[in-house]
Amino acid sequence: MAEALLAEEAGTAPAPASGAGPFWRRLRARRAALVAAAVVALLVLVALAAPLLAGIEGQDPTTYHPDLVDSATGGVPIGSFGGIGADHWLGVEPLTGRDLFARVVHGARVSLGVALAATLLQVLIGVGIGLAAGLGNRFVDQALSRVTDVVVALPVMVIALGALAVVPASFPRPVLIAVIIGLVGWSGISKIVRAQTLSLKSRDHVAAARLSGWGSWQIARRELLPALAAPVITYAVLLFPSNIVVEAALSFLGVGIKPPTPSWGQMLSDADTWYQAAPTYLLIPALLLFVTVLALTVLGEGVRTALDPRAESRLRIGTGRKKEADA
Repeated sequence: MAEALLAEEAGTAPAPASGAGPFWRRLRARRAALVAAAVVALLVLVALAAPLLAGIEGQDPTTYHPDLVDSATGGVPIGSFGGIGADHWLGVEPLTGRDLFARVVHGARVSLGVALAATLLQVLIGVGIGLAAGLGNRFVDQALSRVTDVVVALPVMVIALGALAVVPASFPRPVLIAVIIGLVGWSGISKIVRAQTLSLKSRDHVAAARLSGWGSWQIARRELLPALAAPVITYAVLLFPSNIVVEAALSFLGVGIKPPTPSWGQMLSDADTWYQAAPTYLLIPALLLFVTVLALTVLGEGVRTALDPRAESRLRIGTGRKKEADA
């Protein structure tokens, strides 16, 4: 992905039309991207309306219902398909009897919120360090590049375990996970921004701005950041689903979100011993996680190719080639 964003065009093909209008036309020509955008919008709406949806059902994510599980079988939900019924739309959690629908929709808030916060932090750090490396002198560039290379090699799990050992237990776990993911995941954006900055600062308009007396901050803000918006947005959209997977993996391995706060990864971690007795407890969060990551990935590819139609999309599903050519 980064290689595609960093590749320089040969210059023989006509430049695509820029602006919001051509971008939306090219994006609408990609049916898969539109479907993915609708799925993502629905998931975001569900996450934002989680308390309202749980209230409509009449349940909450933390109340125990021991009368809804069979203690004789080790806590398996009573009834078909994990106890699905009018009062519990997706059934109940094994052993505790907590409502699964309420935990799923509240878990969406945590999973999406952590991934969004981590992505924003990665963009801020990556753009800042990439600009500093590209605009700085040789020593600054070499120093920041070596720091970036070190960050690339940092294992998220080891950093998470170390942070959990020193951070007080009262510190909000979702915030901690977002900060950890953000602090170790900005290197890709930094490399892209540095490469683009090195290319852009040799352009005539940047040289003219420098000759007119503009400082590095003015040049970055007025000349470079607008040109960097497309690759940064594209990379961030593709990075978002990766952060969801990282949060789910950390929670699944027991170093992420802790009960009673629900998250999809934490629910998968609890469900690994119940996949035979209560398969819906495992399948529902796993399916939602799969659909979310797939939709965000397809949407990210659609945004990338809409911003730069000369770049070949790796996901050809739902791409109308004739519409693409017309756009």
